[in-house]
Amino acid sequence: MQLLLLFPGQGSQKPGMAKDLAEHFSAARAVFERADTALGADLSTLCFEGPAEELTRTHNAQPALLTHGAAVWAVVGGQAAPHVAAAAGHSLGEFSAYHAAGALSLEDAVRLVRRRGELMYETGVQRPGAMAAILGELQRPIDDICADARAAGVVVPANYNALEQVVISGEVAGVERGMELAKEAGAKRAMRLQVSGAFHSPLMEPAQPGLGEALGAAHWSAPQWPVFSNVTAAPVADAGTASDLLLRQLTSPVRWVAVIQAMAAAYPDAVFVEMGPGNVLTGLLKRLAPNHQAKTCGTVADVEALLGML
Repeated sequence: MQLLLLFPGQGSQKPGMAKDLAEHFSAARAVFERADTALGADLSTLCFEGPAEELTRTHNAQPALLTHGAAVWAVVGGQAAPHVAAAAGHSLGEFSAYHAAGALSLEDAVRLVRRRGELMYETGVQRPGAMAAILGELQRPIDDICADARAAGVVVPANYNALEQVVISGEVAGVERGMELAKEAGAKRAMRLQVSGAFHSPLMEPAQPGLGEALGAAHWSAPQWPVFSNVTAAPVADAGTASDLLLRQLTSPVRWVAVIQAMAAAYPDAVFVEMGPGNVLTGLLKRLAPNHQAKTCGTVADVEALLGML
């Protein structure tokens, strides 16, 4: 049996995440203890108890999600690793994927995403922006809609999550105009997202030097299996390319549709496993790779089910 690991991005965090894992598995508890030490902060309590408002802050949500994914992997990895063919992660989740693949230590990974979250937040304060989800089938490409909306302000496609679910990002006026044009083009809904900045857009460019410095300071190894890039939707097998693409990812769209389609085509009989809280990516898989089996692995019950299957 082949497994394809998927790691969620921001938005999947919630108070109580991984609490049952830490209570039941010493390996998961140890991961949270190591993350607390690496950050010099009580990330564990924030994940297990909240409050939600603090957990949702970009610089907290990113290490929280990575640590949850790492905790799951610490529990199942011994049995699951021989079955893994490839991995991917949505935005922040791509860092989690590289950690599971052995390219980054837990300490380097959690510090990296903490710094990434800080830089993204700071840039959002300096260059305020917005993001909006566009839902439904459009009568013309979202790229064309954004091109027309740029008369009002910078706006680009940020997340190609599904064929009928995209996110746009940029200056507030540009995003609002994009929402109007999307509705005119047949969108069922166009709604602003509660985020601290215009992620995956040119507005994030001021964060690139700091993230580049943090990526360069981390100790990288070649991943043990390919990690499909958000930027190129192609498999990455060396550390240098991984670091370069993670830097580019900051201002590039998340090409999730292309990532999943590429993985499904390359591994037609594999099982997708979403590692971490929630089932957002598993839900998208039903539309993007309907012939593939998909599992969630974020709770004790999920872990036991996966290990039983293996």
